[in-house]
Amino acid sequence: MGDEPAMNGDLNANVKTRCSATGDPVLDQRTDQWLSWDKNPQTRGQVEVLLEQGSSEELRRRFSSRMAFGTAGLRAPMGAGFSFINDLTVIQTTQGLYVYLSRCFSNLGTRGVVVGFDTRGQEASGCTSERLARLTAAVLLSKDVPVLLFSTYVPTPFVVYWCTGAQISSPHDKEVLRCIEESEEPWSDACWDAGLADRSPLKTDPLVEVTSSYMEELKDLCFHRELNLCSPLRFVHSAFHGVGHRYVQQAFSVFGFPPPISVPEQRDPDPNFSSLRCPNPEEGHSVLELSLRLAESVSARIVLATDPDADRLAVAELLPGSDWKVFTGNELAALLGWWMLFNWRERNPPPADPSSLYMLATCVSSRILRTMAKQEGFRSEETLPGFKWIGKRMVELSDAGHQVLFAFEESIGFLCGAMVPDKDGVSAAVVVAEMSSYLQTKQLSLTQQLHSIYQRYGFHVSRTSYLLCDHAPTVLRIFSRIRSYEDGSYPRSCAGHRVVCVRDVTVGYDSSQPDHRCTLPVTKSSQMISFTLANGIRATLRTSGTEPKIKYYSEFCAEPGEREVSGLEAELEEVTRVLVAELLEPEKNLLIGRLA
Repeated sequence: MGDEPAMNGDLNANVKTRCSATGDPVLDQRTDQWLSWDKNPQTRGQVEVLLEQGSSEELRRRFSSRMAFGTAGLRAPMGAGFSFINDLTVIQTTQGLYVYLSRCFSNLGTRGVVVGFDTRGQEASGCTSERLARLTAAVLLSKDVPVLLFSTYVPTPFVVYWCTGAQISSPHDKEVLRCIEESEEPWSDACWDAGLADRSPLKTDPLVEVTSSYMEELKDLCFHRELNLCSPLRFVHSAFHGVGHRYVQQAFSVFGFPPPISVPEQRDPDPNFSSLRCPNPEEGHSVLELSLRLAESVSARIVLATDPDADRLAVAELLPGSDWKVFTGNELAALLGWWMLFNWRERNPPPADPSSLYMLATCVSSRILRTMAKQEGFRSEETLPGFKWIGKRMVELSDAGHQVLFAFEESIGFLCGAMVPDKDGVSAAVVVAEMSSYLQTKQLSLTQQLHSIYQRYGFHVSRTSYLLCDHAPTVLRIFSRIRSYEDGSYPRSCAGHRVVCVRDVTVGYDSSQPDHRCTLPVTKSSQMISFTLANGIRATLRTSGTEPKIKYYSEFCAEPGEREVSGLEAELEEVTRVLVAELLEPEKNLLIGRLA
């Protein structure tokens, strides 16, 4: 305690030196706070270099705001600064979460918290997912909260699988952020002790218990094990340098399959994703090259790719003529929705009533489940984008005695059954394998079955893409212009088609409702406007909750047998082109298109 005045004196001297680097008192205060709190020499060094170089704009990017909750939680690049993920911001976040949980749960000290991690990291910042998980555990253990810390990397669904797992959704996210802002300074040196979990009696490892329980419950999604045992199909799996390999292998064993053939270059964890241009299987052919090449060499017809934390799944199928069909998230959802309902009916023959069954989708995803529900008698609902909203609704429906059979988001996130209130690439991968094997016995491919589904329910043709924009004022200007496009209001037509409905979730407006109030929760922190046209096309423009993107989605739903699919695709393509060109103005706003 006696040394504190001298330390403060040195600190003030350093502040004067640093102030001259930017000339911005607010920015200098934030960088000063950072340097006085951060004990990671690598991230401290990044900030010191930026100050020495006078890189004010880069410093503002890193220090002008904190990370905010998006559709997938707190997301940001790794690096120094309050708006990035690093040791200090993870400690601050955990402190805020502890404060909030303590207010909500008087028995937090006996319930504990589950902490997991994947394989991502950044050498320049000295950050790895495992280190950040250990710092999270250290903060909680320093407050005598029991921590169940996985001893190795696991898929995201394993953490959420825990019986008290939860997604942080509105309004809790705002309260958690407030608690974080009130708990910025690390409480003690113990919060920085990444080895504390190794010494604390309050730490346990749930890996064996959770893995065993998860794989046991996975059996409920296996409907045709006898067929799986003798299936002639071969499957290739890519873990995309992430956590999925060992868990997908175990899941295949549970279903009676031999292990899928792994893409060797992408099987093991690699935080640099060395063999991939982009570690996102949603990008399609361009990131599946190694998988498709391996599949051709081993005569495998189906390729499965889980993303680095194994909560999403991409699927490709070899077509006659050696072309590969990479399914969109909406197409896979049509197949999986059909499959789950088909097997429910097999297990629950008439007079079983499907009216208590639910399938869920986000509001930017295909409406195929809604169409199926109208014909088949189950119920379908939409939520805001982000699986946290689906998870929240799942819990509500389960508490009310309903069964959620399937849920999805168009960005290749799927949940078969209700094992976890989150998307799950591991279970989805093996369910797709079983569906493929069953269809093989009927001399059908996934592509043929998808066509059959659309013949029954009507073609649902969709387009999804994005434009890159990391300049927040530009994004705000674009959406403000849309809201005052014609006579101070929204566009009245698009590509010659009248706009019959506008839903603006950002401001809570929905022209289809009698009171013009949106039935979905208002999300002022993100932009999202949807248009329904007179020809039936629905299109949405929104900002991504995880990346600097403006995403656009469009879909044309036809009645069964109404039109040839090529005509639908051409009309949808034209409407989408005009929508993007006229409302987003990519060239004027310097928006960067998706890589081919």
